Amino acid sequence: MGIEGVTDWREAMVSALAWWDEVGVDTLVDEAPRDWTARETSLPAKGEAPAPVAPSEPEAIPLPATLEAFVDWRFGGDAPEAAWGEPIVHAMGDPASPLMILTDMPEAGDCDLGTLLTGDAGRLFDRMLAAIGQTRASVYIAALCIARPVTAQVPRELEQRLGELALHHVALAAPKRLLLLGQTVSRSLLGSNAGAGRGRLQPINYQGGQSEVVATFHPRFLLNKPAVKADAWKDLQLLIGGQNQ
Repeated sequence: MGIEGVTDWREAMVSALAWWDEVGVDTLVDEAPRDWTARETSLPAKGEAPAPVAPSEPEAIPLPATLEAFVDWRFGGDAPEAAWGEPIVHAMGDPASPLMILTDMPEAGDCDLGTLLTGDAGRLFDRMLAAIGQTRASVYIAALCIARPVTAQVPRELEQRLGELALHHVALAAPKRLLLLGQTVSRSLLGSNAGAGRGRLQPINYQGGQSEVVATFHPRFLLNKPAVKADAWKDLQLLIGGQNQ
């Protein structure tokens, strides 16, 4: 006596495959359900790595638009140098002065005294100011890098950003003349023109105006290379000549 209802699964499978073949289905796509109405995306070729997805860049936060607000931000906890944990040395002098001076970074003793350009370099700087009839109180002095790096050198990877911040600082102070002390400051502010900046009065443009720039040697360099003091004096004379233009 046979058993009714028993189906040969092999026969059923062959029959199902034959039917799919007849209707044109000859490729197994996926075991998981697929939304055939979804828009197709291009797939990488076989053996080709998928293209990386670029992360969305955060929108740049605009810098403060007034000198007072910028100084509060620049010398606060959001400054690039604040993460170093080193003392920050503020700008000094008269922000309304027609002459602004930029040094590269605080000297070794500046952090203890809370002022820029101290020690032997500072004393030579004071004599340079006196030679052109100025004092620290009559000019505006700021540093490209507001904290002293542990390497005693401004990090090259930060020069461009620090230059952008310094230029914004200059734009808000709007001095008639700008004196750059040292190659690092000149390179950050003048870029490719840094090498040609010495020995001539040149303009630097920023949003809202223009200042005349003189690039010279840093007092620290002059202490080690006294022979170039004559060239530095020529730069200062050029700066004095710019006052009367």
